[in-house]
Amino acid sequence: MAKKNIVVETLRFQSVRDMKVELVERKGLGHPDYIADSASEAASRALSKYYLKEFGTILHHNLDKTLLVGGQANPRFGGGEVIEPIYIIVAGRATTEVRTEDGIVKIPYGSLIVKAVRDWIRENIRYLDPDSHVVVDYMVRKGSADLVTIFEEGRKGVPLANDTSIGVGFYPLTPLEKLVFETERLLNSSDYKKKMPAVGEDIKVMGLRKERDIRLTIAVAFVDRHVRDIGEYMSYKEQIVNDILDLASKIMPDYRVEVNVNTADMPEKGSVYLTVTGTSAEHGDDGATGRGNRANGLITPMRPISLEATAGKNPVNHVGKIYNVLAMLLARKIYETASEYAKDVYVEILSQIGKPINNPQVLSVKMIPVNKSLDEPPSHIVSEIEALVENELENITRITNLVLEGKVSLY
Repeated sequence: MAKKNIVVETLRFQSVRDMKVELVERKGLGHPDYIADSASEAASRALSKYYLKEFGTILHHNLDKTLLVGGQANPRFGGGEVIEPIYIIVAGRATTEVRTEDGIVKIPYGSLIVKAVRDWIRENIRYLDPDSHVVVDYMVRKGSADLVTIFEEGRKGVPLANDTSIGVGFYPLTPLEKLVFETERLLNSSDYKKKMPAVGEDIKVMGLRKERDIRLTIAVAFVDRHVRDIGEYMSYKEQIVNDILDLASKIMPDYRVEVNVNTADMPEKGSVYLTVTGTSAEHGDDGATGRGNRANGLITPMRPISLEATAGKNPVNHVGKIYNVLAMLLARKIYETASEYAKDVYVEILSQIGKPINNPQVLSVKMIPVNKSLDEPPSHIVSEIEALVENELENITRITNLVLEGKVSLY
């Protein structure tokens, strides 16, 4: 790749951590949008692995249009019931048949998709029964001829981009971003579920920082079978508050932190956030692929972000997935290389449809300097960054395996 496509510059912009107001969000494991993302990605991985096993290569597909339609439930203390199931439909394009020397081989894409989604639910949401609480469906058609051609041509060498798209990444996280992320991860950890089985998987964390004051607003879907009455419910809420305050004291020790859980509760009227299955999807809350977290697991309106859904896109040549993962990995590596100069690193990558994915139209590296008096990054740092970026681009196909092996964050 020609170095002219790599642009390294100083960003004359206030670091988010220095702003008076910061906002960060994370939608957790059982949130309807997270489930939709997971359904898309589980289906894509299942197809990818099947294609590899049967044909030695990953064939064209994109399953990034999943819709989750919420069900109906009747939760109550001690245990309620699901009245109408959640409906999940995985939609997109895929290679549905392959012509071989022996004739046409049909791909069992429907059964692969349904099994993958049900397996994910079974492995991740304890009380959501994928057989009785969920209907898993699919609407998959053959890919458009021109995109299939681009995919096939790319298999002869470096994959060709199947879209003109932008990938965005940044590093490091602010303390608030770390706290929001780790809050959800703590509440959805296996250890926490053993300690507090009443805490469902549907966790949403919204973080607000006003100078040095932090407010976390956390929505926790409680599992009704593990809660006897209002008193026990309120004691569990208090326990969560204390546990998150303890976590915050380790991540943000110099900040004043306030934690609010399920602020819409009206216990005096008997109205609290109870669910049968641990997710709000059981009773009318809907979800869709791409409406949740970005590739680093957060929703960060104070940062440049891409609106591309990473989940469900094929991991070979769909730059909407590959470039967002690459930008995230690059931002971290560049920061580790240039931390003496850079306070924050932003990476933006633009593809051009039909061109090799290792040759983007531009790969922009922007850095907020530690020392504001420096106009431009030192030449030795620019050279190191350019070499690092070129190396990562030349090895860009490794991202396919990282995705298939679950070694990178996607949402």
